[in-house]
Amino acid sequence: MRDFEYEAPMSLDDAVALLSGNPAAAKPLAGGTDLIDHIRTRRLEPDLVVDVKKIPDLNVLEFGDDGLRLGAAVPCYRIYGDPQVAAAYSALADSCRIIGGTQIQSRASVGGNLCNSGPAADSTPSLIALGARVVIAGPGGRREVAAEDFCTGPGQNVLESGELVVEIVFPARPAVGGSHYRRFIPRNEMDIAVVGVGAAVELDESGQSFVSARIALAAVAPTPLYVEAAGAALSGQPVSDEAIAAAADAAREAATPIDDMRGTVEFRKHISGVLTDRVIREAVARARGEETGYRIGQ
Repeated sequence: MRDFEYEAPMSLDDAVALLSGNPAAAKPLAGGTDLIDHIRTRRLEPDLVVDVKKIPDLNVLEFGDDGLRLGAAVPCYRIYGDPQVAAAYSALADSCRIIGGTQIQSRASVGGNLCNSGPAADSTPSLIALGARVVIAGPGGRREVAAEDFCTGPGQNVLESGELVVEIVFPARPAVGGSHYRRFIPRNEMDIAVVGVGAAVELDESGQSFVSARIALAAVAPTPLYVEAAGAALSGQPVSDEAIAAAADAAREAATPIDDMRGTVEFRKHISGVLTDRVIREAVARARGEETGYRIGQ
């Protein structure tokens, strides 16, 4: 690992000043579970690492009637460890429970996972499905982008010179709503999704019809993929095998995966449909308050 300077600012303004002062050679550090490894292997060679974990704005975890505010440096264990957050935004909690192991989850943040902008990121489909918006700060002030618009390519995103993610904000969940994230991996030792699917559904008061739905996929395109057509296939329809199958077909059609060591194009497209079906059914069950017996890894 090459030498670099280290700063730990206590305010957002100070962090922005440090990052914008030398944007080509400065990197923000939240959990560091990816950044430190990249520096160690010389994939990245920053002159300055800016530790943002001490900045209050980036450590907010606030749940209320208006929704959820999630600071970019909040570690995964705090999210699934909060009963209210885990119940209301269960797809987000699902994602956080499977990002690495216990030690990683004590450091890694959803904000960092998003900024890595990997196509197979486990948290990003949940952010998209839950309608999250990303709050960004930089030399020009603050701005927001929808979660589905944040990633622009493998390892690439909309952050401009000197900018960093401050927090991720989620709208309030509907009275009869549920969400779920699930992935397929070939074995527990290979902790990268072959396909991942996040879904959030809103049902009518009877719990028998879909009011709306949002579906997002991981690892089947250059970026995490918002499949608007899958949600449209459910909207206004009764909760039925036919409606869910139509959404699964839309997800399968939207997937544009590649062949690699984790799976073929044909297999990934097939799994996209299978997982979409299962994730929607689990989201519906959660909206209805039903217990399905689902456990992580199933």
